[in-house]
Amino acid sequence: MAEQKAKLGGRIWFNILIFGLMGQVAWSVENMFFNTFLYNSIYSGASQSAVNGSIDVMSAISAMVAFSAATAVITTFLIGTWSDKAGKRKRFICIFYILWGIVTASFGAISRENTAALFGLSDETKILTATVCIVITMDCVMTFMGSAGNDAAFNAWVTDVTSTKNRATVESILSFLPIVASVAVMGLAGAVGSIGYHLFFIVLGAVVALCGIIGMFTLKDGTIQAQPSDSYWQDLIYGFRPSVVRENKKLYLALTAVCISSTAFQVFFPYIFIYLGNVLNFSLDSLMASLTPTIIAVAVVVLVLVVVLLVSMGKLMDKFGKEKFVIFATLLYFAGLLAAGFAKTAVTFLICALPAMAGWGLISIGMNASVRDFMPQGKVGAFQGIRMIFFVLIPMVVGPVIGNLVCRISSVTYTNEYGVVTSAPGSVMFFASAAVAIFILIPALILKKKGFKA
Repeated sequence: MAEQKAKLGGRIWFNILIFGLMGQVAWSVENMFFNTFLYNSIYSGASQSAVNGSIDVMSAISAMVAFSAATAVITTFLIGTWSDKAGKRKRFICIFYILWGIVTASFGAISRENTAALFGLSDETKILTATVCIVITMDCVMTFMGSAGNDAAFNAWVTDVTSTKNRATVESILSFLPIVASVAVMGLAGAVGSIGYHLFFIVLGAVVALCGIIGMFTLKDGTIQAQPSDSYWQDLIYGFRPSVVRENKKLYLALTAVCISSTAFQVFFPYIFIYLGNVLNFSLDSLMASLTPTIIAVAVVVLVLVVVLLVSMGKLMDKFGKEKFVIFATLLYFAGLLAAGFAKTAVTFLICALPAMAGWGLISIGMNASVRDFMPQGKVGAFQGIRMIFFVLIPMVVGPVIGNLVCRISSVTYTNEYGVVTSAPGSVMFFASAAVAIFILIPALILKKKGFKA
């Protein structure tokens, strides 16, 4: 039984790392660059009249995030429950990772010119509006593939093969993978100007698809204690039953804490690169050009130290209990977000944002591991949908709406290189994020009183 094991074998770690990393690479492309792709490629170069007559770019980004989140949740419910009934996760992980990569690669073909040719349009406003709708629709298709393979099947598989004795350690690794993925994608993104979005998306899509192919030979299903007597449709609504909520109070408290933390994150994250580039004048190209061997060496050392620190924190949580870290992590998150709002340059912003990211990372490690600990046996796949409501749907719908609201109130206007007057988000979004983050203390303190033991 996986629950009795304190140590994981090399094969399990290999698959956790490769599927966790490639999944985060794909999500990083969506979360970090689909917004900038929409902003810099689809809207960029459009006439003032087309921009004025079409969907506002901030609203388009907010809508894309919200529709993607809804797709992710619905998909995870359907595929997670199906994988419980099948008693297998491997086939779902591998097949959907391959499809995920293929759809990601197709984004390079989306442009206003291709939309005009495909639908025979000549009106600039209609072309821009149709192209934006295509991006949002394809984002939902990509999200379906990714949520099926990663959120539903892979996350359930991780719970299958881990135990309460090692989950915080595993989560410490999983929480670091988004950072690695973001750095890797940013490195590739630096070449977008020379290779173009078409090749950029093809390369990333191919890497994700290759991961699915590798998994066919390396993945092995864990123990799934499914309950065949329950029907598929009953399992879909299992987590919504009041009796189930009452029986699993600790699970829902942990889910609520993660939900608030992620909502605070999504207040600013969809707009972060637009803010950095157009308000703080941060240029990825300039950064890449300024890199020296010394700077790269220092960055590698810092990266290694971060890995060691995160893994150490995970091991400490497994040994001494997660409740000893969560309150401190919340206050660190709150303070870092406040500080980020006062930053006036990209360098000071990075310094101020470090505490926020450290606090967010610690909350993620402790609470994500607790969610896995508290999940009812035999319903792990079915509960991935409930997990997605709290982890993705609510945060990615509510967070960007709050961010969009405060950005409209405090937006910075400027004229781009095409002479079109446009707007960029303001720093007040970090204060709004901090105001949301402080509410993590409510479920965290209640859970600490009840105890973090499963």
